[in-house]
Amino acid sequence: MIERLCVGGASPFGSIGKFYAQGGATKGEVMGNRLDGKRAVVTGGANGIGRACAERFAAEGASVVVADVQEEVAAAVASAITEAGGASVPYRLDATSEADNEALIAYAESTHGPIDVLVTAAGVSHGGYHSGDTESDRKRILGGLERDDAASAPIADLDVENWRRVLDVNLTGTMLAVRAASAAMVVSGRPGSIVTIASIAARDPLFGDPAYPVSKAGVWMLTKSAARTLAPMGIRVNAIGPGFIETNMTAAIDEFDELENLVIGQTPMGRKGRPDEVASLALFLAGDEASYITGELIHPDGGWFTG
Repeated sequence: MIERLCVGGASPFGSIGKFYAQGGATKGEVMGNRLDGKRAVVTGGANGIGRACAERFAAEGASVVVADVQEEVAAAVASAITEAGGASVPYRLDATSEADNEALIAYAESTHGPIDVLVTAAGVSHGGYHSGDTESDRKRILGGLERDDAASAPIADLDVENWRRVLDVNLTGTMLAVRAASAAMVVSGRPGSIVTIASIAARDPLFGDPAYPVSKAGVWMLTKSAARTLAPMGIRVNAIGPGFIETNMTAAIDEFDELENLVIGQTPMGRKGRPDEVASLALFLAGDEASYITGELIHPDGGWFTG
């Protein structure tokens, strides 16, 4: 099984350290300058894909605000970036809070200046999800496997509170961050790039209850709508729809052969992806190389949608 870059309880310095271990740079210097002078905000930046994006952006010259509800982990990630020669500060964010999202952008601008890039990686797989809490995920999977119709939770059995929580974080939280960031970009008059994190579930309901795929399909359509309205202001908005990536959110799957075999069997490349592979795509979309791309949903999924 592929080594995980982001595991609950692991050192928060792991993935940025890999940049140096692989010879990409030495401590005290960044990898490149593809985002040199840019100011970025990453929600959900303490773990998984968000953390990989924050670290990669900083390694490419951006100053980064690491925003996450896990305040201590966000602070550790920001500290690691700073120690590695980058510029980063943490911020505690409740993604579902309108006030928090507005305050986040105001803080980012007061700290680093007008923002150029937003990545919305804050998300949950179910209403009770907490990053690194594999026990609740394990119980949820077991409950699904014990059902006769384990592949799909009947619509009649939907838990409304779970539905609301997932959509509040994944969809409304994305909207609030996009709204706050784009408003600030318009005021500053600077061109900008917004990268939302959707999922292959935006186009494929997969297994389990529908709250997660519905929320991610909503992120996809929100992205396209925002792209159309913000393009005249020089603001690009694109979505990334990852496949199964080695993060806290998918860690519990590894403990169930049935699910792991299903995931790997439907992925032509025969493995899960890594957070840094998603961050590389986010880097491209954030930078000037993607200057004529907006309103797209791009899937780093190991070939999930080739068939």
